[in-house]
Amino acid sequence: MFQSPPRALAPRSRAFGLSGRWSRVKLQALNKQLVTLSRVVLHPTYRGAGLAAAFVRASCRACPFPWIETLAEMGHINPFFERAGFVRIGVTGSHQASRTQHSALYGARRDRTGKPRLVSAETHAKSRHASPVYYLFDNRPVGSLAPVIGGEGASAPEDPPHPNPLPRSGGEGIERRGRASNK
Repeated sequence: MFQSPPRALAPRSRAFGLSGRWSRVKLQALNKQLVTLSRVVLHPTYRGAGLAAAFVRASCRACPFPWIETLAEMGHINPFFERAGFVRIGVTGSHQASRTQHSALYGARRDRTGKPRLVSAETHAKSRHASPVYYLFDNRPVGSLAPVIGGEGASAPEDPPHPNPLPRSGGEGIERRGRASNK
C-alpha cells in the first residue's frame, strides 16, 4: 500500500539535503515526488519463494512517483527491501516520541471527520523504542531530468540525468536505480 509520506523524517532529510522549516511549497514538492510504501502483505503460502521482492519491485516501477521510501524494523535482520531494489539509507533512531508524534509517523487512521486518530496505547507501548531502517527506491526513468526533492523545481537541461544526491550509510554514492524509458 502506497501512501503520502510523513512530513519529517531524519534519514530522508539527510539523504536529500533537506533542512529548515517545511513551507507549503516544500510540502507540495515532497508530495509530488515521493510516496511511502507502508504495507506489503503476502499470503503465507507464497512466502519464502522470492515472489514478494519481485512483486514489490514491479509495483514500485508501476508507481508514478520518482522516489519511493519505506521504513522496516525487519530491515535489521532481513534484506527484503534491498532484494526488491531499494537502497538502505540509514536507521531512524530510537526516541521517546509522544503518542501523537508516533501516530503521525506510523499512520494511525483518521476518524469520520478527517481528524487523525492516535495509535492505541498498546501499540505505542510496543513500538515506541523501534528504530526502523529507512530505504529509498529511485524510480526515475533512466535519462530523465526528473527533479530532486531538495531542489527548486525541475533540473536544468544542462544537468546530467540522475544527479544522484543520496549517500549510502558508508559514505559512497548511491547506485543508480530506475526503469527504462518507454520512449
